[in-house]
Amino acid sequence: MDIKTIKLYLHLADSLHFARTAQAMHVSPSTLSRAMQRLEEEVGAQLFQRDNRSVTLTSAGIEYKNFAEVTLAQWAKLKTKLDPKQDVLRGKLNIYCSVTAAYSHLPGLLDRFRREHPQVEIALITGDAANAVNEVRNNRADIAIAALPDAFPDTLHFAKIDDVPLSIIAPTFRCQVQELLTESYIPWDRLPFIVPEHGPGRKRIDNWFKSLGLIPNIYAQVSGQEAIASMVALGCGVSITPEVVINNSPVRDRIQLLSSPIEIPPFELGCCCKVKRQQEPVINAFLKAI
Repeated sequence: MDIKTIKLYLHLADSLHFARTAQAMHVSPSTLSRAMQRLEEEVGAQLFQRDNRSVTLTSAGIEYKNFAEVTLAQWAKLKTKLDPKQDVLRGKLNIYCSVTAAYSHLPGLLDRFRREHPQVEIALITGDAANAVNEVRNNRADIAIAALPDAFPDTLHFAKIDDVPLSIIAPTFRCQVQELLTESYIPWDRLPFIVPEHGPGRKRIDNWFKSLGLIPNIYAQVSGQEAIASMVALGCGVSITPEVVINNSPVRDRIQLLSSPIEIPPFELGCCCKVKRQQEPVINAFLKAI
């Protein structure tokens, strides 16, 4: 049993998918399979229940997962303690955020962190903000910049950094959507809406529809708020989007804000990490920089 095997196990215990873990951890599926077989032999118990369609954790696998998480956290602390230059924090921090957050909020956080800890390597991963929480849960990121969802897992820690207002956005130029907006009242039920596929943004817009008693005309379900802003700017429809996305969008001149008939609650934006990893030196140092 070694630290690399423990990392492979923890990723597989979250993904429950051998091919996905092999790709994410840069090993071949056969190497991963052999590593897990050797681990089960060392532990003396079956950790995974496998069949042709699924992988699940056994009761021994759940117990070993708890042990592996604690072991990995203690290993990180030990490496820091044994560093001959104990006053200099070293290591690697995997951060996940949206493209917009990389423009708007991450630069200030990283500037403060790097001034104090210049030897820490930063690995940045960008993608759909709606996936941020799962990236941390599945050990693909140490920290993620995320909007606080209504149902936040007890296993994660959230440190708030900002409130992010949301607005209804529409195209500014002449198109079918713009013609609907020139009517004496806004026909919300006839406007084509572009909505997120899932995540806190989808929850906000679904609640908005429900509060208005509206059966929406859904034009498209899209991954990523930046893509939604682009589709609105192309005249495909309207949407409800964080204002920070529009302020940092290259197509903001083609987008206008509409008044909402009801209040739209803002997002709480923050950094999330696993509670069990909160005191790891590099993660803890980043949280202190917020």
